[in-house]
Amino acid sequence: MFNADPSSKPVNTKLPKAIIIMIEKNNLVMAIKTLAADENISMDEAKVRIDAYETQLKVKQQQKLNTIANKQGIPNQAISFDREQETEDKSDTLVKNRLKANKTGKSFKNLQDGVESQLDDLGYKKPLLPYWMKRLLVIAVVMAGLFWILWQVFG
Repeated sequence: MFNADPSSKPVNTKLPKAIIIMIEKNNLVMAIKTLAADENISMDEAKVRIDAYETQLKVKQQQKLNTIANKQGIPNQAISFDREQETEDKSDTLVKNRLKANKTGKSFKNLQDGVESQLDDLGYKKPLLPYWMKRLLVIAVVMAGLFWILWQVFG
């Protein structure tokens, strides 16, 4: 190829292996800095090259996904990187059923009541014995057993 500006350096489109690994691990800032330092180019040029590589990588991944989807009979529209998650604004359906009030001295009680109401809404039932009580009971039984054994041996 003919280069119009002989003082300019040839552009290497292939990225070094270390930079590719950084991009795949989603460490883009470090990849841009390292590429700019290694090849003595500006950060903007490094970002453009890395963005181009990322786009190329996403296209390859999309093509692989499409071929797999076609083999499995899944439509191409079901798998896409480009589309945004559909979020619907349902602010009018939000109903506030609790009044937030912080009375002095009752903040911990309010917190407990709120947690218990949330757990009740989820259908959580409290166990008969709390976990720490079961643990203490097991420790007490083991200690009583050891005491009884030692009493029989040395008593």
